[in-house]
Parts: sequence; C-alpha cells; structure tokens
Amino acid sequence: STYSHRAVGVPGTVAGIFKMHGKYGKLPFRDIIRPAIEMARSGFPLTEKQASSLNDAREGFIRYNKAIPAYVKDGLWAEGDSLKQEDLARSLELIMDKGAPGFYSGGIAERITAEMTRHEGLITMDDLASYEARFREPVSGNYGKYRILSMPPPSSGGIALIQLLNMVEPFPLDQYGFHATRSVHLMVEAERRVYADRSEYLGDPDYTRIPVKQLMDREYCLDRMSGFDPDRAGKSSEVGPGTIPGYESEETTHYSVVDADGNAVAGTTTLNRSYGSMIVVPGTGIILNDEMDDFSIKPGVPNTYGLTGGSANSIRPGKRMLSSMTPTIVEKQGKLFMVLGSPGGATIITSVFQVFLNVVEFGMSMQEAVSVPRFHHQWLPDVIQCEENGLDPGVIRELESMGHTLEYRQPIGRVDAILIRDDGTMEAGADPRGDDEAAGY
Repeated sequence: STYSHRAVGVPGTVAGIFKMHGKYGKLPFRDIIRPAIEMARSGFPLTEKQASSLNDAREGFIRYNKAIPAYVKDGLWAEGDSLKQEDLARSLELIMDKGAPGFYSGGIAERITAEMTRHEGLITMDDLASYEARFREPVSGNYGKYRILSMPPPSSGGIALIQLLNMVEPFPLDQYGFHATRSVHLMVEAERRVYADRSEYLGDPDYTRIPVKQLMDREYCLDRMSGFDPDRAGKSSEVGPGTIPGYESEETTHYSVVDADGNAVAGTTTLNRSYGSMIVVPGTGIILNDEMDDFSIKPGVPNTYGLTGGSANSIRPGKRMLSSMTPTIVEKQGKLFMVLGSPGGATIITSVFQVFLNVVEFGMSMQEAVSVPRFHHQWLPDVIQCEENGLDPGVIRELESMGHTLEYRQPIGRVDAILIRDDGTMEAGADPRGDDEAAGY
C-alpha cells in the first residue's frame, strides 16, 4: 500500500481542477496553465529544503523506476540547481489542449495503464475514463461567534475539527493559557476521543452511512467528554468510539487565498506521502500517488501515519479513501475571518485546530499562531507527539505526572493561513517549517 503499483488510486487532481474551473473560473484555462508549462520546461531554482527533499528521495526514485526520472541527477541536488521537467511540460500541454480527457483518455492514460500492466497494478483505461470529481456540501459548525466551514467526507478533517471545537468550547482556554498544562491536557483528551470516532465511523459517504450530524452534535460531543478527568490522562485502550443511536456499522499541499472581492479558497491536494509512490509514469513526468494506504486494509492495523480504521473505510472498487485534509474557512459574525489548512497526514486536523485556537483564544497574530510549536494525539498510538522544544519542561513533567506519555518528532504540519482583521486588512501566516511564503498584490 506504499511503494508499489498497487498503492496507486485513480488520480483525481486533474478532474477536480477542471470541475472547479468550470464552475468558478474567470480566466481562460490556457492562461492559467501556461506558467506551469513554462516552469516545467525552463526549470526553476531549488531552495535548500527542496534540494534536501529530492536527495532524501533519490534512492526511492531509482529503486521504483526503470527509467531514471527528472527528479534524480548524476550527483546530489544543491540549492540553486534548476529542476527541469520536459516530460511533464508535454503532459501539461496535452491537458491544456484537450482538457481533462487529455489525461483520462488518450496518450497519458495509455502510458499509465501500460505501467500498471507491466507491474501488476490495478488501474485500467475504464477506471480512468469513468473517474468523476464530486462536489459535496461542506460541513459547518459554530464556536462562539465563529462559524466553521470545512471539508466533508471522504475527508475526516471537517467533522473532526468541529468535534474538537465542540469538546473544548465549554472550558476557559484563554484563562488556562497557551501550552499550559491544563490546556494541553484538555486538547489532547479531546483529540483522543475524536480520532477514536474517526476510526469507527468515517469513510466514503457513497459507500458507508456516516452519522455526520450526530458526530458533530454539540450534546454528543459534550457527552464524549463526560469521562474527562482534569487531573489524569485517559487511556486509549479504555476510550473507544462513541455510541451513535441507530448507527450500523506526509505529504500534502495546502494554499489559502483571498482576493480583492472577498472570495476565499482553502485548497488542499495530495499524493499522500512525499512524492506518493515515487513511481513516475514513463514519458509523462507524472508521479503516481500512494493513496491506497489511506484505506483501512485490515481493521485495527495502522497505516503509514499510524491511523487505524474499520469497515467504514475498507477497500472497494470505485470507493474513495478517507483522508485527513482540513481546508477550512471561518466566518465571524457573518463576515470572512480566516482561511487556513495544512499538509501533514494525520496531524493536519490537530494543526488546524491549534492554529485557530491560537488566534481566537490565545490572542496571537496570524503569523505567530502558525509559527509556534504544536503537539498531536490521535488515539492510537497512545502518546502525545510534540515538536522539539515545543513545551516548557515544567509542563512536560506535569503532563507525565498525570499519566501522559510524550514523544518528540519532526515538525507537525505546515499551516498557511490568512486572517481578515476588523478593519478589513489581511494578515498572512506562512509556516516557517517549510518553504512557505505569503504574497499579495
């Protein structure tokens, strides 16, 4: 489900782009895609982090491809080197000329399916030709005077975010303080319960009946916190999914945009992990995803992000896998207030959750809210994952005395967000954990 041709789900990005452009686009599609074609053909200078990332992926690209792709050079990549992708430029030109059919039928589709046939992959020409992007209603909820609009299933992100906010809203987080023992403990215990629900109830709504309203119901969320002990850590082995009456059973890209007219976009797209399956379709420059790992291959068995699931997210033909993507738009008293989201696999949800609270409860600027350290709990494994130097040593000792186990890890999430101030000006927060930038004109 990771590095093989059977790890690849039918690519949806191209279909999604054309579907959105057809409904919301103002500019001709040719004008939109031309800069990408030029960048692929002429190249662009790598940053230090991009060069390091490609060097880390070097062995994988060589191992999983018979033809060496453009992402591998004779030596190691260095900052300032130019990455040119001629094959990808030609593929983008085909898509520019023929639209979505230029990807899902014809030459590109034939190359994808030929690669599948050579290596016992599962995607066929019919799979590609029949793929359709779907519009779905966002989920929404309230947190005080704020209205939260976020991504619905087959992403778990929106439901989970609203559950988390419902669970912590009754508590005086602003009085507890940022990264104080009580606030971290409360947020972790909410996260523990939400990820337990995620494992049981969430999947593709076309194949699984998901109790969306019940999961986000305020009374249900408060009931889930009824066993919360403010002085002791819970145990994930004793905290299972909630009971719904009548119910039957890392690397992503995010961008936040607001224009002069107040239109807002929170967009998240992914190949799943960095460089997906690392398989590049010969002659196309297209890297294939490893999205099959987002399914629950077997109940109780974790995927590459340590997430477990059940039958709601089992594998079936035509089914969409569950994700954690949480592109989110927030309104304040009916007006646009915040646009945010993040990459980061399982940590996306908690990254968005914490950045929102950093602004509305802990009084931070947008950039500060994005930049400060983060922590994460996902029910299983039963540990608090923390960024290095993210919590005060005294807070760590107190959390451990309460029964929490802490582990330290690489940076959590890469949130990019925009805040609309009361005077109408905008403040951006670009995550320093990546090469993220904010720009306006």
